[in-house]
Parts: sequence; C-alpha cells; structure tokens
Amino acid sequence: METTGTVQNDKTLERYGLKNVTVNWNLSPEELQKITVEKGMGKETANGTLAINTGKFTGRSPQDRFIVKDDYTADKVWWGKTNKAVSPENFDKLKNEIVKYLSGKEIYARDGYVCADPEYRTNIRTVTELPWSNMFVYNMFLRPSEKELENFKEDWLILCAPGYECPDPKAHGIRQGNFSILNFTQKIALVGGSAYTGEMKKGIFSALNLILPTERNVLPMHCSANVGKKGDTAIFFGLSGTGKTTLSADPDRKLIGDDEHGWTDDNTIFNFEGGCYAKVIDLTEEKEPDIFRAVKPGAILENIVLKDNGEPDYMNSSITQNTRVSYPIHHIDNIQETLYADNPKNIFFLTCDAFGVLPPVSKLTPGQAAYHFISGYTAKVAGTEAGITEPVPSFSACFGEPFMPLHPTVYAEMLSKKMTEAGVNVWLINTGWSAGPYGVGSRIKLKYTRAMITAILNGELDNVDYEQNFIFGLFMPKYCPGVPTEILDPMNTWLQKGAYVGKAIQLAHSFHLNFEKFASQASEQIIEGGPLIDEHHHLHEHF
Repeated sequence: METTGTVQNDKTLERYGLKNVTVNWNLSPEELQKITVEKGMGKETANGTLAINTGKFTGRSPQDRFIVKDDYTADKVWWGKTNKAVSPENFDKLKNEIVKYLSGKEIYARDGYVCADPEYRTNIRTVTELPWSNMFVYNMFLRPSEKELENFKEDWLILCAPGYECPDPKAHGIRQGNFSILNFTQKIALVGGSAYTGEMKKGIFSALNLILPTERNVLPMHCSANVGKKGDTAIFFGLSGTGKTTLSADPDRKLIGDDEHGWTDDNTIFNFEGGCYAKVIDLTEEKEPDIFRAVKPGAILENIVLKDNGEPDYMNSSITQNTRVSYPIHHIDNIQETLYADNPKNIFFLTCDAFGVLPPVSKLTPGQAAYHFISGYTAKVAGTEAGITEPVPSFSACFGEPFMPLHPTVYAEMLSKKMTEAGVNVWLINTGWSAGPYGVGSRIKLKYTRAMITAILNGELDNVDYEQNFIFGLFMPKYCPGVPTEILDPMNTWLQKGAYVGKAIQLAHSFHLNFEKFASQASEQIIEGGPLIDEHHHLHEHF
C-alpha cells in the first residue's frame, strides 16, 4: 500500500476492506487544490480560490437520507419522512459495494474531529474518492495538531464515493442510485452517488444530534452563536434567508460559529465545526463583508459561474441557487479562538414573515419559546414563479428538521429546561415584512433589526413596558431605542386593521395545523405557547 503526504504509524485502510489503494494521507489544502486543478476537476479564480462543480447534485438529497434501523436506533429515532429506515443487511451490502468500488484507486484520507469543547471531542476519519472532497473536510471539521495525529483513533468513519451509483436501488432498500446513510452501531457515515460536499458535513452532525442528547445530555442546535466583550453569549436560530449569518456577524462581538452548536450541562456553548459553509448567491462585500473576504486561497467555491476575467459571478444562478463557499473559520477575523463560551444570556429565533403580521421583536415565555422552536417558522416567497405571488408558510422543526433524528419535542423540552435553569431571555425577531404582506408592505430595514438586537444585548429591553398581541399571544415592547415606535405593533402599520386580522388568523391557523403532528408528545405548557386564536375564535371583542 503506497501512502503520500503526512504519514503516521499504523495508518492502514485495509481493516475497512480497502485493497490496493494509493492513499494520500492528510494532505495540505494547497496540495489538494493543486491535484484538483491538475486533474481538471476544478479551476482557480482570479485571486487563487479553488472553484469546483459538484455535478448532478448541487444540494442535499433529503429523500435519499437513511438511518440503519437496529437495536441502537429502533426506539430512539423519530422514524418517518425525515428519518427513513434501512436494514443492517442492506447497509452492509452497500458498504461492501463502496469498498469494492474504492479499492484499486488513488484515494484521499483525512483525520479530523468535531466538537470544540475537549470534553465532547469526537474523532472523524474520512476517506474520499475526490481530492476536493477531502479539502472540504479539512475546512469544515476541526484540525488536529501533528502530535494529535500520531495516535489518532477514529470514533466515526466517513466513506464518500460520488462515482459509485447503486445499480439496483430497490434491492438495497433505497430510492435511487445515490444515498447518504448513518449506521450508529458501526459508526459509519456512507455517502454514494453524490459529490455534494454538504452530505458529509450534515451526516456527521445528524449523528451528533442523536448521540449528544441521549448519551451526554447535551442539546445540539442548528444555530449561530457569538460572544460579547463581557462574556455574554447570544444564540441565533433561523432558516435560510432569515439573516442568521448576517446578524451573528457583529463587529463588536466574537463569532463562536455559524451553523452547529452544543449546549452542555456544564453551562457552555461549543461549536461543532472548524469552518463555515455559507451561501454565496448575490454575495457582495457591502452585504456580507466577512463572507466576501473569506473567499481567498484555502476556500472552496461550489457551483459558481466564473466571469471571463476569472472572478466569481455571484449573481449568476444558472447552475443552482444553492451556490456555496466552504472555508476554515480562521478566514474570519473576529472569532472566539476556543470556539466555545459560557451559557447564553439571549436566544434569538429569526423568522422572515412574508405575511407581514408577526411583530418585528417579541419576548417569549418558556412555553412560547418551546412552541416556536418546535414550529421553526419562516415564509417562502414564491415571487413570479408560475404566477404565484402569495407567501407560503414554511415550518422546519427545531429550525433544522432534516438533521434531527429524535422527536422534536425531545429537543424542545431540553431547550425549555436549559433556558429556565440559565435564566435566558428568548426573543422572536421578524426580519420579514411590515405594513402588509409581500407585494404590499416592505421588508423591515436591516438597521432596525440590528438596533433591536443591540438593544436586547445591552439589556435595554429589560425594563420597558410590553403589550400582548391578541392573535399570537406574543409580548411586544412598547419602546425600543433606534426603532420607530409605530412599527413595534404590526397592526399599527397596516392601513386596514381588518386586513391585518384576516391575514394574522390565516397564519395562526397554519401554525395550529403544523403543530398537530407534535401535539400528542408536547406538554400542556408548550401547547399553550401557540397562537391564542384560530379561525374558531371571534374577534368582535377587539374592535
């Protein structure tokens, strides 16, 4: 067996069944970039950043994600549309196929780890068919020192073979030729048929989202986090397009991480990752200075169209809307070096409400916090697509349903308990519309949203008066520094109060309908945290 790059003792892949492979161990990003370009698998942009194309799949394939159903997972996992089962036998068949496919090839192996808090460190060995997949792992996972590599023993193994497609999916219990499978007993993440790098990242984080709460009493969270000069931590939950990355990048605060965190029993918040994987569609230096400046040698651009002069055309979505960049976190200047910090003081749930009916800022009770966490609401704007101009409500449990193997109420109960114990304030921030829905009203100005968050972080909303929204039950501050008072109650911004009420009831009803599937396992406190009103209630008493 031939090995190149950094070589340590006892580094053999034969115990995984891989035979006659040429292994490139722990190559530097520079070496991996050079190989990628030489093999014609990628290009360099004008400033020397690697740009690659992930081929057929430019995003995750959620319908092709599986968990092996065995003694470990059978009674733990919330089986269904999100978490689909595959048998141990079918997993073994697919693993053997991938091992056979990779044997005899030049492959790339890397040792890294996840979970920045040393107490929860989890070692990951990754074997990839492609050099740039390996470079992605270098960027996204945490990077051991040379000394740590000497006696490295993995907790989990990733086998990633984009070139292997299962010829007979039905016989293997899967839907089509590509698949991403977690086996918690063997501790293997298997990726076949897709070169989209996010499958590896999300595979490992889905595994942590089951192991940490059930074995270590750690709440895993799909969120960003930062910390202020006084050591006060803030957490930001939010689905795509709500401003999670933008609002957590604060020049006055240090970034802990932008996507995946754990909240421990020892009252710490730690980053799972060693890098960032950011969307770059319509990226400009003005809008996202941190991300824009992070696109430099060492980063990987995915599915970007390059201009004739070699510069990325961030406005061009002809390959996909889901254009991305991965980079190690040290490409950002203002980071918390340890990547962990103390208990949060404030938690923000970000939603982009295109109906224009939710308050721009409201303070949540523990029951409301759990309810809105389980709901994970935002709205998608269809725009002109097929002539649809109406907003569409979108719910993703715990603001990250595709990656949550347990029932959402498990995470919500943990969050409620931790919030109560730590005395955390939880806020719902609407970064969407005001004075009417999409197409009528206007998007709440970013400077107002930033002013609300700054006021909260400075404790300036601790002692102001609040009033309750009669439809959603949310507590709205009557005053916030730097924000026009009239926008704090959304009904005030609508020309027709009746139109506001009608639209608000429509959204409240969507919340109720969505929550029905969780209600049987939710506590009374959580259920009461939802909107006060649905279409069955009468409104005359409010007018």
